[in-house]
Amino acid sequence: MTRINDELFGKLEYKNNFWRGKTTIKMFGVEKEILLSVDAYENTDFSNVQKEAFLNFIQDMENIMNKAEKHIYDYCIENYEEYREMIGNKLEADQVVSNIHAVSDFKKLVEPAELIVRRVRKNGKRRLGLLCDVCWDIENGIGVKMEDEGVEEVGYQDIVL
Repeated sequence: MTRINDELFGKLEYKNNFWRGKTTIKMFGVEKEILLSVDAYENTDFSNVQKEAFLNFIQDMENIMNKAEKHIYDYCIENYEEYREMIGNKLEADQVVSNIHAVSDFKKLVEPAELIVRRVRKNGKRRLGLLCDVCWDIENGIGVKMEDEGVEEVGYQDIVL
């Protein structure tokens, strides 16, 4: 197994076509260490665009995460009634997907799990993906697709993968 200690990304290990390590983010007012995955081949350097994407994220995390939290809130408000109906039983639904009244209600419902620094495409945009676990959809979770420090889309995790 190949390991490196990158100046920007820290200690990384090459596994399953990604360089993997740890990073800390703050989401919904809670600081959490999560998986960091940098999309690159084992024998190549990280691109300047990838480095910029991660550095910009770290330097402006509060602002970027505020945008992400708002988009997650909007996405869930649009969809959570459907999740509650799928559970069927109101008491069980209240336990799994309680009613949402504010962004802060997500502390217990949405947990960040992984930040992915994507490879650069022809358009040259800085691309990140944030994967979150959610109590009401363990299989699909939530993905936040970010480009150039803006939130492009929130949906199932596969939008990021």
